[in-house]
Amino acid sequence: MSDYRFPAEWEHQEGVLLCFPHNGNDWPGKYEAVKWDFVEFIKKVARVEIVFLVVIDAAFEARVNEWLSIADVNLKNIRYIHQKTNRSWMRDSGPIIVKKGKQRVALNFNFNGWAKYSNYRLDKHVPSGIADILGLPLETVHYRNKPFVLEGGAIDSNGKGTLLTSEECLLHPKIQVRNSGFNREMYEEVFEHYLGIRQVIWLGDGIEGDDTHGHIDDLCRFVNENTIVTVVEKSTKDRNHAPLKDNLARLRKARLADGKQPDIAELPMPNKLIFDGLRLPASYANFLIINSTVLVPVFNDPNDRLALDTLSVCFPKREIIPISAINLIWGFGTLHCLSQQIPAK
Repeated sequence: MSDYRFPAEWEHQEGVLLCFPHNGNDWPGKYEAVKWDFVEFIKKVARVEIVFLVVIDAAFEARVNEWLSIADVNLKNIRYIHQKTNRSWMRDSGPIIVKKGKQRVALNFNFNGWAKYSNYRLDKHVPSGIADILGLPLETVHYRNKPFVLEGGAIDSNGKGTLLTSEECLLHPKIQVRNSGFNREMYEEVFEHYLGIRQVIWLGDGIEGDDTHGHIDDLCRFVNENTIVTVVEKSTKDRNHAPLKDNLARLRKARLADGKQPDIAELPMPNKLIFDGLRLPASYANFLIINSTVLVPVFNDPNDRLALDTLSVCFPKREIIPISAINLIWGFGTLHCLSQQIPAK
């Protein structure tokens, strides 16, 4: 029996880890717009809990603080952390905070640029830097004495021993291979030991345009211990239709760690979003659950309202707040990808 437990996102949080983008490399031509979208994102989180905000240095902190002040952000809930980074995707490069017995532990999953990009050397130090600031012990995850690679966006937990992930992301034999030679059983062994997982629900493929090659937080999410919301594409002409239909079928056959069948809610996909000739991985499943609130990416799309209504039913006791992600998605991710929750003590 593992001493570790991976808390669900809806459990009480001390705060949310964010990293203010310090250059436009992930959003070429859109940095100015993204900057203010990010300010609005911070503002909504800071209404209800602490934002642990990574900035590269004191000079950039002063600039960010000015932008936040202009937007009337609750600065009392901002805690600045000076940490050099390559990118701002804290879900993947930041530590995953779990419970180990009665204490919290920061896990370092050896970020390697999604097994795709070479400029991740600064991001490799984010888990240790954040753990130091939070005063948490840091554990680097290994399997059979070798570093084990995983991004937070690849997994989702119900806090009761069940985990969601995808075969495309973790088991593809050739594309963006995080852990060479790993099979399903080896992954599940790591999940059991470090996250306290007793049941893994494996989906198939991710959505078109996903730069991470199948992250689960663009596909389906737990909304409570027994309920999973999953994206579906109604148009049979859309390339997302078949893989999302397959994922829905898998979920309907799945079982939770307690042996029960999960309840399934369907979430629409926005219409195909193209920018500069590329299809962007826009998904309403990339929402972020924080204390008393759910922040939902929206895309100036007719399906925005349906998605918000669906999530209102899924979270009847939380305020549902839309955040415009039409600029953020140019970086191939939105709210959940940019953040990492810090569970309360």
